[in-house]
Amino acid sequence: MITATSNTRHLNPLDSTWQQHFADAVTDPAELLRALDLGSEWLAPAEAAAKLFPLRVPRSFVARMRRGDPHDPLLRQVLPLGDELIETEGFGSDPIDESSYQQAPGLLRKYSSRALLVTTGACAVHCRYCFRREFPYEEQQGETGRWREAIASVAADPSIEELILSGGDPLSLSNARLNALTNSLKGIAHLNSLRLHTRNAIVLPSRIDAGFIDWIRSLPWRVTIVLHVNHAQELQGDALEALARLSTTGALLLNQSVLLRGVNDDATALSTLSRTLHAHGVLPYYLHLLDRVRGSAHFEVSESRGLEIIATMTSTLPGYLVPKLVREIPGAASKTAIVAQA
Repeated sequence: MITATSNTRHLNPLDSTWQQHFADAVTDPAELLRALDLGSEWLAPAEAAAKLFPLRVPRSFVARMRRGDPHDPLLRQVLPLGDELIETEGFGSDPIDESSYQQAPGLLRKYSSRALLVTTGACAVHCRYCFRREFPYEEQQGETGRWREAIASVAADPSIEELILSGGDPLSLSNARLNALTNSLKGIAHLNSLRLHTRNAIVLPSRIDAGFIDWIRSLPWRVTIVLHVNHAQELQGDALEALARLSTTGALLLNQSVLLRGVNDDATALSTLSRTLHAHGVLPYYLHLLDRVRGSAHFEVSESRGLEIIATMTSTLPGYLVPKLVREIPGAASKTAIVAQA
């Protein structure tokens, strides 16, 4: 289980704006409710659920929420609810069986030609549907000396052509740590592509600072940055400025969303998201059906509803703006595309 301690231990002293913003996140449900003018009836269940999975949300993300609206799509993603305490059959601690794919400490190998490095357990935001909310970071994360073993494993396996940096969120690491990590990869001849999966770039836009941009530009590989945006309301103000800075790096910018009940489970919301992303240089990539982690059943949307949404989007959007509806199935050779039966 992630704790407040485990999610801050990778930060350097507060010597930059983004690190100050990271440390100043809202972690008290009462403070979040006060900031949004919400009633006290939400407090007891929020505090109870936060004992199992702590609240954490940057103030810049809170500023994009509608005051007085408990059903705001951004708030719904981060507010602990009593629904999380309900045990639901089929929902567990490791919904995609990641424990079976450990190739080295912090290194997961699920698919051919690519591997995933869990760089850190830290993330700027605790999304309530996070499939790694009970991930054993202490056992598996690639940190300091442990990176050495994971990198040696990548170097010894010539079938690995792409390394995916994940977490937590790799952008919770300082620019110096990211640079040290990629410097240690540069001697691996068969590695030709680097991918970063990040939510921090959107929820903590100050993270996309000049040092980060310089680091991306310096990398010798093809670089893909996969953002995680679920609703167009997330793309305001400083988040759009962060996207503009990312677009100068030359990296391919993609987005993946999770289909979430009460957040984006309609074609209008997702079509608006696709159009907004495209307007700012990002292409929709995946729309994930929920990974069934314990405490997230209230977010689940059925396959049939997902297919209805995709069909409506397909009828109104260019094909390149329609994300692929997918599900993660343990043991499958890739993500499984969900398509309508003929």
